[in-house]
Amino acid sequence: MDNDFSQGSVRRHIISQAIPLTIAQLVQILYNLTDRIYIGHIPGASGLALTGIGLIFPIVTLVTAFTTLFGMGGGSLCSIARGAGKTERAEKIMTNTFVLLCASALILTVLCYAFKRPVLYALGASDATYAYADEYLSIYLIGTVFVMLSVGMNWFINAQGFARFGMITVVCGAVLNIALDPLFIFVFDMGVRGAAVATVISQFASMLWVLMFLFGKRTILRLRREYAIPDKRIVKDIASLGIAGFIMNGTNGLVQVVCNVVLSRYGDLYIGIMTVINSIREIAQLPVSGVANGAQPVLGYNYGAHRPDRVKSGIKFSVFLGTAVGVIFWILVMLFPKQFMMPFTSDAEMLMDGELAMRIYYCAFFTMSLQFAGQSTFTSLGMAKPAIFFSLFRKVILVVPLTFLLPHISSLGVYGVFAAEPISNVIGGTASFTAMLVIVWRMLTRMEKAQDRH
Repeated sequence: MDNDFSQGSVRRHIISQAIPLTIAQLVQILYNLTDRIYIGHIPGASGLALTGIGLIFPIVTLVTAFTTLFGMGGGSLCSIARGAGKTERAEKIMTNTFVLLCASALILTVLCYAFKRPVLYALGASDATYAYADEYLSIYLIGTVFVMLSVGMNWFINAQGFARFGMITVVCGAVLNIALDPLFIFVFDMGVRGAAVATVISQFASMLWVLMFLFGKRTILRLRREYAIPDKRIVKDIASLGIAGFIMNGTNGLVQVVCNVVLSRYGDLYIGIMTVINSIREIAQLPVSGVANGAQPVLGYNYGAHRPDRVKSGIKFSVFLGTAVGVIFWILVMLFPKQFMMPFTSDAEMLMDGELAMRIYYCAFFTMSLQFAGQSTFTSLGMAKPAIFFSLFRKVILVVPLTFLLPHISSLGVYGVFAAEPISNVIGGTASFTAMLVIVWRMLTRMEKAQDRH
């Protein structure tokens, strides 16, 4: 039975989850990447328009952080409940998550509209780039509830073992976005606003698919009205598991803010370069995060079913596979940095200065797989505290201070901002992975010995 992860090959379950999840994540990324690719080639304004879009990254990341807080937290908790055979609890978790996503989407939308102008200038906007950022964000915020429900509730489709249906969630929206972007941007001559309109329509289509599935006949778990009033204990459990992902995304936003503020001292050009680099990063780390996310429901289910041997097997395989694909993408990015940048911009100066920045930023990218391995394993097994710590450690304790300090060391200058990432990857990734081996492996070994005694 494909929905019972305690039976059959662990490797097959992880791959069967990882492939559609990776495809789904790829297509999800295409929402924003498609916008950036087209915006980066708008005649006469490509560099400034792309920089303007880069300024709203922290806001988009904040929305993603809250989506992850409730979606990943609820999905992981749901997998553990399913593995333990607690269907009623799993449905309570899913319904509570739905309510939390709706409420947080409404609050975020209101706050972002209320403080839009001062926030954009605080994020590094200049008078030249503010107009582009404002045009896009004003429309993009309309779709906040759409994107939070489509992405957040999609975790529950995957948690039930329906990864292919989860893939369709984002495929239908992203394909629609790819088709609508050139129509609104160029044919209707809406420019940056057209890209935002296309994205909102696409997010709405994805949300409809998720809700149709969760209210349909094929779903194992159902959204139920009687569980619509949030249960404090369940909300606490959801938040305790999702907080690691929230912090990971939230600190990504913090790093983006810090980078934009520091880079703004050197001109709008380098914010544009960082926008391109972040866009490429989303693609480069995709297979690694896909493997980690594919392993999460399998590890969580087997942990809930008291199968430590299968959890160990799953960890070994996901680490090997994630590291292998991470190394492959690292090699490609290091060999062909300019070619990776060209789809996003035709600005000659941005391409020239960006090539060195790319090589610096990605020089230790392969160690990112260690961070994902440790982070996802802790989250899968409900171990919130170490997951939270290592989220904070790499970004807040390492990247943020380094971003401020490195430009002043030797003659690094602006390239010191880009050097902060590889240093944090090596230190943070190694620490997270080592701690996971020490803590989790010992715990699983004790479980095995206890089972042998009985």
